[in-house]
Parts: sequence; structure tokens; C-alpha cells
Amino acid sequence: MIRSIAFAVGLFVALCGGSFLMVDEMVLTAKYAPEVRRDDEFRGMFMKVNNDKQKVFTPPQWLAFTLMSIGSVTMLYSVALPKKQ
Repeated sequence: MIRSIAFAVGLFVALCGGSFLMVDEMVLTAKYAPEVRRDDEFRGMFMKVNNDKQKVFTPPQWLAFTLMSIGSVTMLYSVALPKKQ
């Protein structure tokens, strides 16, 4: 059970990293309230606000490779787990 969960989590993380390779920026459709400034927080580190008051996420290039490597190592770990007898 743990093996399949670890493999699924690793596959999900690796595929998310692979999708970040294809994307330059992501525009979120919800309107952003400018009264609350969260640009200086950690969550808003890669977020900007465009002219239509929508948040724009621009993932850095290293994020894709980091997620793909973490997912790959997790999948390899799930394969290396000992089988129950």
C-alpha cells in the first residue's frame, strides 16, 4: 500500500514539474483585491498582478527541474521498498 502511494505521489510531482517546463506564466482568473498586499510574503514570491487585477504566476526555470527530480527520486524509492512476505 505504501509503495503504490509513494509511486503515485512521485508521479504527480514529476508530472507537475514537467508541465512547468511548457509554461511561461499562468494567469489566475479570480480578481485580486488590491487592499491586501501579499507580495512580500513567501507565497506571493513568484506572483504578480496584471492590469486586469488578476494574479500572474511565473514559475522560475529551476522549479520544473527540482519537481521532476524530487518526483523521480520518490518513484525510485517506492520501487526499492522491500515487499511484504
